[in-house]
Amino acid sequence: MSADPVARRRQGPGRGTADLLLPSARGRVVTEDSTTDRPGPRGPAAQSLLFLLAALALAGSVAAAVRIGTTGVGWAGLARVLGAHLGLDVESLPPLTDSLIWDLRLPRVLMAALVGASLAVCGTVLQAVTRNALADPYLLGVSSGASAGAVTVAVLGVGAGALGVTGGALAGALLSFGLLLLLLRRTGLDSGRIVLTGVVVGQLFTALTSLVLMASADADTTRAVTHWLLGSMAPARWDTVVVCAIVTPLGLVAAWLCSNALDGLAFGTDTAASLGIGVRRTRMLLLVVTAALTAVAVATVGAIGFVGLIVPHGVRFLAGPLHRVLLPCAALAGAVFLVWTDALARIAFAPREVPVGVITALLGVPLFLLVLRKRGEL
Repeated sequence: MSADPVARRRQGPGRGTADLLLPSARGRVVTEDSTTDRPGPRGPAAQSLLFLLAALALAGSVAAAVRIGTTGVGWAGLARVLGAHLGLDVESLPPLTDSLIWDLRLPRVLMAALVGASLAVCGTVLQAVTRNALADPYLLGVSSGASAGAVTVAVLGVGAGALGVTGGALAGALLSFGLLLLLLRRTGLDSGRIVLTGVVVGQLFTALTSLVLMASADADTTRAVTHWLLGSMAPARWDTVVVCAIVTPLGLVAAWLCSNALDGLAFGTDTAASLGIGVRRTRMLLLVVTAALTAVAVATVGAIGFVGLIVPHGVRFLAGPLHRVLLPCAALAGAVFLVWTDALARIAFAPREVPVGVITALLGVPLFLLVLRKRGEL
């Protein structure tokens, strides 16, 4: 056996020698059986270019999405609104138009970018931690807990004065994550147990949500709660944007600092341990980070599916498997995807607004099938 702890062979019945994790000087992943590059940028210059293009795409998407709506606003009008609120000497727009852009559209678009980035990074992290290609931010049951908390406040009025729907959703998310950790305290943080326990916790809080709705809600309340459960950026205001703008970057930085550990975990517990990674400690940290990001996102805008599932797969195909590149690119791609999805939700059936979760599901299914086909898995 090789003395190099990185080169670990794994053999099984009917299988040849498994791939060896040998990062090359150019950021490729070279295997013993094959030296072909995986899809992704070939060097630091290409990686920087990819990141720059994604950042420019996000900036252009935010600017364009703010202009989109039933009331169109030109680039000059958008510049005047921003200039007026930044204290520049420009002529302001009429109060109604100014409020439409500054108080409604801009917070909404920024919230979509922050939530999209959070969900995409959470999905990327959980797919590596659990080694499950179908893992998404809602795997831990946090979304179901948030939904139960929001429904309890909205329908039963429990804590309505102190918490509100957003506070109730956040409390429910934290409660569900606490229950997950309680159930895992003796069995450890094995990836299979994380998945199964997360499913159990999620189903429990989903059942509680259904029970509260069936027992106490009237038709109007049920309709409003259902709209919230499908996800919507409509409640976004500057105060909630500020909260997400604080939590999201902290979570993204924490995940990025664990990039090397995620590379090891993606190849299994034995490989990660052989590289000197504290598997249990790292998994716990990453679970807390993803739970916090998901809780804040769901408590603010509701449960929005498919972003954390399809974006990591698509970006992994373009950027490669190394998480130091994959995580920032996934954050930017998730932000761009949700910004445009929310814009489509606003105008598709105007003046009626469609929950953005419906649009992400309609777009997510064919996109996910396309990604699987490109990866040769379909």
